[in-house]
Amino acid sequence: MISAHKLCTPIGGYLVAKDFTTYLQKEVRRVWRAIASIALAALVVMCMFANHVTAEQRRVQVAVVWGGDELKTFKAMVAPFEKKTGIEVVIESVGRDLPTVLITRFQAGNPPDMAAMPNPGQMREFVAEGALVALDKQMVADHHKAFVDLGSVNGELYGIFIGADLKSLIWYNPKRFNAKGYKVPTTWQQLIALSNQIVADGGIPWCLGLESGAASGWPGTDWIEDILLRTAGPRGYDKWVNHEIEWTDPLVYNAWQYFGTIACNRDYVFGGTTGALTINFGDSPAAMFTDPPGCYLHRQATFIQSFIRNASPNSIPLDDYDIFVFPPIDPKHGNPLVVAGDLMSVFRDTAETRGLLSYLASAEAQEIWVGKLGKLAVNSTVNPSVYADPVTAKAAKILGKANSLRFDGSDLMPTAVGSGTFWTGVLDYVSGKNLESVLGRIEESADETYAEKAAL
Repeated sequence: MISAHKLCTPIGGYLVAKDFTTYLQKEVRRVWRAIASIALAALVVMCMFANHVTAEQRRVQVAVVWGGDELKTFKAMVAPFEKKTGIEVVIESVGRDLPTVLITRFQAGNPPDMAAMPNPGQMREFVAEGALVALDKQMVADHHKAFVDLGSVNGELYGIFIGADLKSLIWYNPKRFNAKGYKVPTTWQQLIALSNQIVADGGIPWCLGLESGAASGWPGTDWIEDILLRTAGPRGYDKWVNHEIEWTDPLVYNAWQYFGTIACNRDYVFGGTTGALTINFGDSPAAMFTDPPGCYLHRQATFIQSFIRNASPNSIPLDDYDIFVFPPIDPKHGNPLVVAGDLMSVFRDTAETRGLLSYLASAEAQEIWVGKLGKLAVNSTVNPSVYADPVTAKAAKILGKANSLRFDGSDLMPTAVGSGTFWTGVLDYVSGKNLESVLGRIEESADETYAEKAAL
């Protein structure tokens, strides 16, 4: 306690504060220092919290199916975006389990910010659940319209393609063709005539590999999709994909018969039907480069070029291998193309997520993706010089000029059918089982699956 005599001196009967002013100034300074310390501590806590929130907001979590070169390329693709914006892109590669992971996380209320959709069919299922964010179509102003349509539901954009694979291609060895005097066919009739000529000359026309582990059979589904699109037309194809016509319908039955003309003909296929069932799809084109050639023709998508290069590393594009479009069958339907692609959708609507998606839609980003992987750009302003070889550039021109495209049908169907009974049905048919019974079994599964889907 401070004594009064140190503070006051009697003058004319009054107590006067001799050092009071000094004392008061010290007390005020002490109080203000305490207040300032408290305020500073509060400010630090607030800044720490703000920085934490900002850090969380400046990240985008992306779930993808890719591994290997595709995953490395996607990381390289987003690196310029991270550098320019300071936004961290956290990539979660979950492989073939992606569809299950997305469904589980969405149902648990913890979806990723963005994800690579397994296919447009699954994208539509998430849209129906209210899971995906509608996007600004300005992002895809420079994209091929057919891909914009594939990424849309009821006129709203929900998915953006960052690259594509062209499936409607037949690969061949030009040197071997020239040596035999063979010409590239431009109709189905010419294709069959060429196959017969190769057999007559002692050769085998086709390489066909349906083996792919648990996914065995899928290469045959691509054949049937190409054929059905050319025999039933785009409208018939859509009805088939949506199960508006049955698998036993004459349109579908007819397409399988066309497929069987080649796949079930032991004289047409390298290794016969046994070879078709046991040779891995990635190994099957290698027979085109043996001496003498084991086959002359191979139907597969653009991605098969990497397998061709592995089988024949010294081969030169256009000289040793080239492509032509799967030919039309019914002239009234023209020559529509089957495609697949890499599709991105948004689960969480943030400025960072939209910024990343807008970047992925750009020519700058897609030039990295297609340039490194041999895929085809969906953005029409991509510089053609980014394609690593002339065959890929040729495929890109074919895609760019296409008037009609359809996405891989099996990828649009419910999993139980598209990657279930459709795949196994191909194997059953090529192994010799009756086509009516094969299609009947697929129809049974389709009828049940689509009924369950409609009931949800």
